[in-house]
Amino acid sequence: MKKMELDTPALIVDLDRMEANMDMGQEFADSIGARLRPHIKTHRTPAIALKQLEKGARGITVAKLGEAEVMAEAGIDDIFIANEIVGQIKLERLRRLAGKVRLAVGVDDPVQVEMISRTFMNENKAMDVMIDVDTGDPRTGVKPGKGVLELARRVVTSPGVNLRGIYTHDGQTYEAGNLEEIREIFRVSQEQMLETAELLRSEGIECKEISVGSTPSLLVGKPLKGVTEVRPGTYIFLDADQANVIGSYERCALTVLGTVISRPVPERVVLDTGTKALTYYVQLEGITRTPGFGVLKEHTDVRLYSISDEHGCFIRPEGLEFRIGEKVEIIPNHACPTCNLYDRMYCIRNGEVAGQWPILARGKSQ
Repeated sequence: MKKMELDTPALIVDLDRMEANMDMGQEFADSIGARLRPHIKTHRTPAIALKQLEKGARGITVAKLGEAEVMAEAGIDDIFIANEIVGQIKLERLRRLAGKVRLAVGVDDPVQVEMISRTFMNENKAMDVMIDVDTGDPRTGVKPGKGVLELARRVVTSPGVNLRGIYTHDGQTYEAGNLEEIREIFRVSQEQMLETAELLRSEGIECKEISVGSTPSLLVGKPLKGVTEVRPGTYIFLDADQANVIGSYERCALTVLGTVISRPVPERVVLDTGTKALTYYVQLEGITRTPGFGVLKEHTDVRLYSISDEHGCFIRPEGLEFRIGEKVEIIPNHACPTCNLYDRMYCIRNGEVAGQWPILARGKSQ
């Protein structure tokens, strides 16, 4: 089957582009002797995670316990949950999963450490934790330096808990104004992490892992020696957000195939790709700013200006015609929530459908 023969909306991935992006991420990590632990929340697809491991990745990162369970079922045995796990139901699931795979989980508060300690204190193996460090993205995390040291002291004195290291996500790179600002954010973030690790070590606390990363940092940043692990996610597809960072859509591997279903007035083209096919995601600020709701792959100056549950609309460019029944590809603004809308993605090589992968962790957000 040819790509354009697929029914729509369909999620499709260009294998050549995806594999080139995989190589880029691996080369970035290898350049400083660090491990690549890719974040699979982007694709939620075990088949892709296994390919990343084949390319040289050392374990994977997930955002949710449900994702971890799916990946473990697929045979992946080294998983870091880069998030805080809270609540007795989840902690019991965490305990069961830790008996099957090498596992670590994030913490940023003594309450979480106490919960994990109560759950694992009678287990044969302690639960590895990574301290979540806030290096500028105002989300979760302890401030670098003394705040991390205080929490680390709590970890190392808690039964059933083992401190593996520290991690951060410099997500503020998405709002950076230019490439130089991304590089500076990444430099400062790494330096704060390295200094914090040295503080722990000076106090006699072992810190094996220093884990950093975001896709903008990987695309243009300079890694520093001493970082042991990088965790990019969107690098594998490079959506419209990330295309703005590199100034090109030529490496975007993920698209949504849609069909022109209506031409109610001469200037308006209506597709069958609404919020259930593309999400309502728009990046409002910074270098990754993406006005509109998706970009036409073959006409990258055209963006969907309107989107509702079932329909997406764009204005017909001068000199181009789009007939009812014609199919077009849309580069989504953000790959991660887009993948979560589909049961499967179709693999494309040279315009032909080479296979399909089930998105087995779709909806696994608990």
